[in-house]
Amino acid sequence: MPSKLGMHLAACTAAIIGLASAAHADTWYPYLAQKIEPAFAADGKSVDVDYIPLEKAEKAWNVCVSFPHMKDAYWLGVDYGVVEQAKDLGIKLNVVEAGGYTELAKQISQIEDCVAGGAQAVVIGAISFDGLNNLVNEITKKGIPVIDVINGISSPNVTAKSLVSFYTMGYETGSYLAKKHPAGGDPVKVGWFPGPAGAGWVEAANKGFLEAVKGSSLQILDPKFGDTGKEVQLKLVEDVLQAEPDVKYIAGTAVTAEAAQGLIRERGLKGQVELLSFYMTPGVFEGIKRGLIAASPADSMVIQGRVAVDQAVRALEKKELVKHVGPKIFVVDSSNISQVRKDTILPPDGFKPQFNVD
Repeated sequence: MPSKLGMHLAACTAAIIGLASAAHADTWYPYLAQKIEPAFAADGKSVDVDYIPLEKAEKAWNVCVSFPHMKDAYWLGVDYGVVEQAKDLGIKLNVVEAGGYTELAKQISQIEDCVAGGAQAVVIGAISFDGLNNLVNEITKKGIPVIDVINGISSPNVTAKSLVSFYTMGYETGSYLAKKHPAGGDPVKVGWFPGPAGAGWVEAANKGFLEAVKGSSLQILDPKFGDTGKEVQLKLVEDVLQAEPDVKYIAGTAVTAEAAQGLIRERGLKGQVELLSFYMTPGVFEGIKRGLIAASPADSMVIQGRVAVDQAVRALEKKELVKHVGPKIFVVDSSNISQVRKDTILPPDGFKPQFNVD
């Protein structure tokens, strides 16, 4: 496995905290990020960069943002990022959400409506890795930039990508557990809940997690795929606890970890079953602070949203553009959570979905 995956946790966290504190009080940048060279290459090399956005847009561009849903705090964080960056740049923004990972047709329809309504650039958090390719091709042929944010789109015709490797997110989570349970130890059962089948980010995280636990004493149960609604994830966890009463870890989406906290308490399993998420949300952050969730990598979803909007404006204005970039990933657990600046990786408390910036 490439050494870039074995990031030194303390050094990485310190670097991000250092950059955040070095930035002006009213700005989020420069932000420690990694660009992929060559852009869009599956085996591209990660190069550390300090991401700095434009100060202002040249005009009030009309940008449309499409999300799979806003049912959990993760996408709320991305919403906060795109909205705040649109305000900073002085552009118009319209946000649509499809309602869930089963709603590919609705997402396509919403994006078509955006373009028909005059959107000059489109930012897409994709429901499907491959299912939007025809649409992306149609839009970019019209000269409209398409920015791939968070989830991943396989089309080579996207203009830019603002995302992290969910392979790395899954890998870091698996590696965290594998270090606790190296080869030769007693077998330890892990329930694994990677999210909705078919989504690019889910497939990538699943691959990374399973790669990281190879050669350890961890016994990974068959992955339980499902939509990231709370009810769906809670039912999946209940089924695994019923079928595998000796399971030691529940690892998966942030919704999985958040939903399972109450279940673990109710069943008196605190201390027997530990929870991990492979990405950060406010609920996961609080869970780690309270000792109810063991750990999670942070992918700074707010910054991914901000960068995507900045990339859209740069593309519209034909300015220098980092085509494939994402915040640097670091793992948060009880050992370093007190040092992490929450506002660099999560939306503020009480933030409600916003759909328009005029």
